[in-house]
Amino acid sequence: MQVRKFQADRFLRDCWQKKPLLIRNLWTSWTNPLEPDELAGLACEDGVEARLIRQAKGTLVMEHGPFAETRFGKLGHEPWTLLVNAVDHHVPDVSALLDTFRFIPNWRIDDVMVSYAVDQGGVGPHFDQYDVFLVQGLGRRRWQVGAPCDDTAELLPHDDLRLLANFEPTQEWILEPGDVLYVPPGIAHNGIAIGDDCMTYSIGFRAPSRDELVAQWAEHLVEQADGGVRFADPALALQDNPGEITADALEGLHAMITETLMDRQAFARWFGQYNSAPKNLDVDWAPEVSIAAADLRALVSAPASLIRNPASRFSFVRESAESVMLFVDGHSYACSGKCALFAERLCALDRVPITPAEMESQSTSAVIAALLNLGSIEIADED
Repeated sequence: MQVRKFQADRFLRDCWQKKPLLIRNLWTSWTNPLEPDELAGLACEDGVEARLIRQAKGTLVMEHGPFAETRFGKLGHEPWTLLVNAVDHHVPDVSALLDTFRFIPNWRIDDVMVSYAVDQGGVGPHFDQYDVFLVQGLGRRRWQVGAPCDDTAELLPHDDLRLLANFEPTQEWILEPGDVLYVPPGIAHNGIAIGDDCMTYSIGFRAPSRDELVAQWAEHLVEQADGGVRFADPALALQDNPGEITADALEGLHAMITETLMDRQAFARWFGQYNSAPKNLDVDWAPEVSIAAADLRALVSAPASLIRNPASRFSFVRESAESVMLFVDGHSYACSGKCALFAERLCALDRVPITPAEMESQSTSAVIAALLNLGSIEIADED
């Protein structure tokens, strides 16, 4: 789908993490990429995160999938909403929606959650800790936005949902298919379906918290630590009071920690692996038969294309003018020269042209073979 004139630089300057923005008819011709029955089918599969939120006696009740195929025919007349996470991992046409929003760095993209609601269905007023683009795919939905919220906001008592106790809308719109509403982190919002067959595609972005990063980075450092490194004070001098922990001792102890914590290159390599790790560790995309790098030349005897797995995460960190560290699905690959150029293309494009000449590079063919064996990429069938 072709995007109408949209000034991404102006959006980043004026709206990103600052204020909501309604974008009418973002695409020249909108086509809903997923049918409601297909979404319901995904919600019945093992390994797919799905939730059903229905109104019952004036409150919202949440059920977790997978659901029996007969469940949706027994919901009655009360409003309900079906939510399915990471649909882009399973449906290429939904994954293609992300192409429109590539002006946001790939490492920030989380997934595409798809919701289906009957008339008056919704999840209630709430706020998220991350940015989200709400794409109206089918039917209509009334969106209301309110004031900024934080962790002190009063919530309704609920075991499963974080619903705002006091929501007062300040703006309201009705979205039609092809319309998009951007909502920054912390902004209260509420969506209500108008009529049946209301589908919304929620494109969410990762926003790791400081606590999360500190905890995970520290855990990694402990796992990698040299247990033989201990505090030493060969220049110890006689103290007036043996009960004092001196400034020199504290300086040495603090240095033992900060020298490791402040290793920026080590942090960059760890974060690339951590951020690219698969969201669902139970899903194995690896092919049944692995391939050796030496056998790639036979497979790529003419120009071909590599297709990225929609469920895989690709990113890189530039380490020098000639080298990058490539991160894919929690793995890292040191790439230099032509291999580095290939890695950059792989992170920028969902479909990457490859030639037999590029297979002459041992490092490039080794990376391609490793990613094929992970199931992160596949060679396109040009026929």
